Amino acid sequence: MLDPALKDQLRTYLTNVRQPIELVSSLDDSAKSMEMAELLDEIAGLSEQVTHVRNGADARRPSFRIVRAGTDVHVTFAGIPLGHEFTSLVLALLHVGGHPPKVDEDTAEQVKALAKPLHFETYMSLSCQNCPDVVQVLNIMSVLNPEHISHTAIEGGLFQDEVADKGIQAVPTVYLNGELFDSGRMSLEQILGKVDEHADTKAAAKIDAMAPFGVLIIGGGPAGASAAIYTARKGIRTGIVAERFGGQLNDTMAIENYPSVSHTEGPRMAADLEAHVRSYGVEVVLGQHAAKLVPAEQPGGYHRVELASGATLQGRTVIIATGARWRTMGCTGEEDYRNKGVTFCPHCDGPLFKGKRVAVIGGGNSGIEAAIDLAGIVGHVTVVEFLDQLRADDVLVDKLASLPNTEVRLGRRTTAVVGDGAKVTGLTTEPREGGDAESIDLDGVFVQIGLLPNAEWVKGTLEVSDRGEIVVDERCVTSVPGVFAAGDVTVIPFKQITIASGTGATAALSAFDYLIRTPAPEPTAEEPALAG
Repeated sequence: MLDPALKDQLRTYLTNVRQPIELVSSLDDSAKSMEMAELLDEIAGLSEQVTHVRNGADARRPSFRIVRAGTDVHVTFAGIPLGHEFTSLVLALLHVGGHPPKVDEDTAEQVKALAKPLHFETYMSLSCQNCPDVVQVLNIMSVLNPEHISHTAIEGGLFQDEVADKGIQAVPTVYLNGELFDSGRMSLEQILGKVDEHADTKAAAKIDAMAPFGVLIIGGGPAGASAAIYTARKGIRTGIVAERFGGQLNDTMAIENYPSVSHTEGPRMAADLEAHVRSYGVEVVLGQHAAKLVPAEQPGGYHRVELASGATLQGRTVIIATGARWRTMGCTGEEDYRNKGVTFCPHCDGPLFKGKRVAVIGGGNSGIEAAIDLAGIVGHVTVVEFLDQLRADDVLVDKLASLPNTEVRLGRRTTAVVGDGAKVTGLTTEPREGGDAESIDLDGVFVQIGLLPNAEWVKGTLEVSDRGEIVVDERCVTSVPGVFAAGDVTVIPFKQITIASGTGATAALSAFDYLIRTPAPEPTAEEPALAG
């Protein structure tokens, strides 16, 4: 099943397996079982440390366990983990085989200390770029604490009866001990925060103990990462706090317009950015949400950023790079049916709607690209656009018009998402200028209507525009001395990765200039002198 280049690559990875592992398959007479058996035989043939055993007793077939021989350490895949999940397979082989996962020591100890039974099941799609992160995190947890934690990754497209029975309409969707746990992208810190009742207290105490930074960056997307690289290279003590590293990159399937990189995927770029930032010794705090900015009382003093967890960080300068989030429709039923038919990622969730009727809300480039993508999977796509014409590029509009299972409805606003309590069953729209409402029977709604800046937490402290964006000048300076902002959260036009990266560098250099021109206050016991 694996092409020669992939085989050679996997053979090299498997040299890192330190302890014998068994691939224990549970198969039946189906074609998919034959494919799985072929894949597992190929993997076993690449290393003397790997053996394929065909005596599994798992109820789901085809499935297989990766087991550290003679131990309880294992992870399970129900389905064939190729596509985006191939990396999850490789990492599972390595981690079960004794190669240490990349988890900081404190977090690893927190996982090992969990003493209650936690059986996770993740329903994922092979075309989902968000699913591997969740699968890999839960696999790592099961390897670190096999006595109490187990994990099964389930390919939704292969086990469609389970998906239908559970009403799953978005991936990844995670069940814990048979009950719905959460859906969407989740970090290890976020999962620990939900299963460890002491997680928030531990995290807050650790954060509160951090010394003040020369530059404190809020946000881990391209703007924040670029800023961190620039300030760290200047020798300034730099910290980043973010909910997740990469920001909107993690929700971007294909990136083909970043100079010198002809093609990459958002999650891969996010991982590369994080590795680059960490290589300079930047302190990275993830799984945290900024709640309040308290400006310094004197020039050169320390600004405080209060987090939703109750912890506080300080910096002589602050760079806000919190980016933006998907804009929602704001109509009746939208939140009720989020991840029950209302979704934002056609690449992730499109396969769950195979052969069904869906709507795409929004006629810009992202909306029309989503409609084109979905048209190859679903039964029918209806594009609903508020304006009287589509805003997408002509080449995309022409492509959409050539597809037989699509239609466009212009000049209409969405007034309600309709459902049966468990899933979406339809959509209600009306003419923009008023008129009779119209109901559309469908199974899914993909929202593609732009972004909102993540700046609510600084309103009243920093100047913001009427669109809620932080006002900055050409040097990324805000209305408060020593506070800078960059990327999609600002008034800077054209929300692009390259522009965010550039403004991050601008903010960093402006912060450096501020630090060297503004005397630092005398250190106190509460606010020690900064190193660097």
